[in-house]
Amino acid sequence: MAEHHHHHHFSLCFCDLMRLLWSLVLPCVYLSLVLTLVLLLLLLLVRLWLHGRRKARGAPDGGPAVAFFHPYCNAGGGGERVLWCSLRALMNRYPSVSFVVYTGDQGVTGEQILEGARQRFNITLPRPITFVFLRHRSLVEASSYPHFTLLGQSGGSMFLGWEALTAFVPDLYVDSMGYAFTLPIFRYLGGCKVASYVHYPTVSTDMLSVIREKNTRFNNADFISRNPVLSAVKVVYYCCFALLYGLAGTCSDVIMVNSTWTLGHILSLWRAPSRTSIVYPPCDVRAFLGVPLEEDEDKEEVEEGWEELGRELSSEEEGVGDRKCHSIVSVGQFRPEKDHRLQIRAFHKLLDRKKEGPGGRESLRLVLIGGCRNQEDEERVLMLRGLCQELDVADRVDFKLNVSFEELKRELVDATIGLHTMWNEHFGIGVVECMAAGTIVLAHKSGGPKMDIVVPYEGGQTGFLADSEDGYAAAMEAILALSPSARLEIRHNARRSVERFSDQEFEACFIAAMESLMCKLER
Repeated sequence: MAEHHHHHHFSLCFCDLMRLLWSLVLPCVYLSLVLTLVLLLLLLLVRLWLHGRRKARGAPDGGPAVAFFHPYCNAGGGGERVLWCSLRALMNRYPSVSFVVYTGDQGVTGEQILEGARQRFNITLPRPITFVFLRHRSLVEASSYPHFTLLGQSGGSMFLGWEALTAFVPDLYVDSMGYAFTLPIFRYLGGCKVASYVHYPTVSTDMLSVIREKNTRFNNADFISRNPVLSAVKVVYYCCFALLYGLAGTCSDVIMVNSTWTLGHILSLWRAPSRTSIVYPPCDVRAFLGVPLEEDEDKEEVEEGWEELGRELSSEEEGVGDRKCHSIVSVGQFRPEKDHRLQIRAFHKLLDRKKEGPGGRESLRLVLIGGCRNQEDEERVLMLRGLCQELDVADRVDFKLNVSFEELKRELVDATIGLHTMWNEHFGIGVVECMAAGTIVLAHKSGGPKMDIVVPYEGGQTGFLADSEDGYAAAMEAILALSPSARLEIRHNARRSVERFSDQEFEACFIAAMESLMCKLER
């Protein structure tokens, strides 16, 4: 009886609890509806306010305005070259449109930024533009978010985008740096047409694979890769972020990507194939195309003469090839993803395969050219020098930091091999420059170099690919074993192939992609 009474009492308590919960459901539903309506009303009011500001401000010359979101427009990298070439192309094609650049650079004037673009890229805009200087660029800097960096930067970009939008409301908004989370701000609150140029997806399936495989690469910390629970949590975090990133990206009316590799990831995340196209970035190949490759034909005769003399002097020497001193040049900032350690280890294995003396290891040099952004990069260079000492190749490896363009050009023109080892580089402007300079490229078998750059041209070979220490060493040995005439043929093919990455090609493709939006502005 006691047990039955206890069971009956429990049933009454459970029923009372359910009735209490049910009595709370309807108020919660009503409250949710009210809050939703209030939020929608606020968004509508904000949009009307911004629309009024756009009508009130007008453009400087009375026409429509196009704004580029580029917080680091004074940085002087490949992304900035895309910005200035884009502006020049649109200005020449649409003279009635005004242009604005949102920048986070402080301590400089608009004139100084334009002068820097002229000096670095030899680009002069045909008419003035307006700069909107943003005060909170730190919101998008990785150093502000030691943990959950992607989420922090993306949320920060939304606040920075709001600052930009309230400062100037354009008719067309172009994100030229990859801040996808600003797109819905400008589209739904600002009522703007939206376009984006994507250099690199913020998140990709490759990043997820690195975490799933528990690989300590780049931003996957060692303590996370060793812990299965933390690895699983990070996979979920990346998957959720990828979903949000895809939703933000679909807000773009026109999507341009810089390579086939980037295209694949953006299509899988943003799922807008009809609005997406490849527009290869502009590479300044003109400075290298003026160097004649035919000089190697004269060198070939000299080198063959040396080979005959060498055979007469030492009949035992085999496989000497040409007697030229070969330099293997790598160009890239001393960042961890550039993987200079792989270059040094592969070079060490190449030297192990060579004999001592002329024509052997003494004829080879590895030249590492790059810039150091900060103290961390300088410490990385010291670590690389230590690796050279450890492998006993320090006498054959040169480090050249922050060199001038003229010295860079000279090194590339004199080099036999241009070395690139970054895994999944989204494009590879440095690879294109090496090919334009007449250097035989040996690039990583992934990303942009594999899919877009080091590909056959009119049936002819344009370079080599590898993805391991042994693969790189074998490829370098194969290149050095080629006759000068065979190397010359590859160099000619490579140089002709890079013409599709010129400024003119970029501007034509960029205008074609933007035409549908620009025509609507001019109506």
